[in-house]
Amino acid sequence: MYVILTSKPGQFRTELGEALLPVEAYDYIFCGRKRAHFVIAELKAEAKITIVDESSPPLVNRVPSKFLPKFETVEQARHELEGLMHFGDMDISLVKR
Repeated sequence: MYVILTSKPGQFRTELGEALLPVEAYDYIFCGRKRAHFVIAELKAEAKITIVDESSPPLVNRVPSKFLPKFETVEQARHELEGLMHFGDMDISLVKR
């Protein structure tokens, strides 16, 4: 199973844990600015995913992976990300890291 982890600089970040193996990473660029970072990760076992709200003081949430959308293949996860690329004629791109 694969999941997509999202981080938004200055807002929140999703951290990899023991049950997650990163496979691919992408920056979401909107009108020339990085707006988000996505990691496609293999979910080795059900786990709690750490999400850190970067407000002051930072808040930490641990969300069960059962609540995340899951994909059978990396290709299905990529297809989900590609759906973010189509919003009218906006300047949007995904840059593989």
